[in-house]
Amino acid sequence: MGCRSRAETDDLLRVVVVDGVLTPDPRRRFPGRGAWLHLDPECLHRAERRSAFPRALRVPGKLDTTGVRAHLDRAGTEKSGVRDTPGSVIEESKVDPS
Repeated sequence: MGCRSRAETDDLLRVVVVDGVLTPDPRRRFPGRGAWLHLDPECLHRAERRSAFPRALRVPGKLDTTGVRAHLDRAGTEKSGVRDTPGSVIEESKVDPS
């Protein structure tokens, strides 16, 4: 949506409107019209700047994108291997392989 480039559906996030809020739909199960977005915060920013979501989803007015932004931030930290939870560091095995 934001960058207008094509990609495989595995590389995109489906978003829908639920009660006036733009909602991520990673399992692609929510009913209704959806829009597709790259898993890149810059793509979201471009779509917001161009007011692409209300047009694509056929809803009047601005949409709250907080939930989608949080989802993209979480996806970015999981992809990079960084986690916030304590004890998430995976230690190497101390068993001798020989």
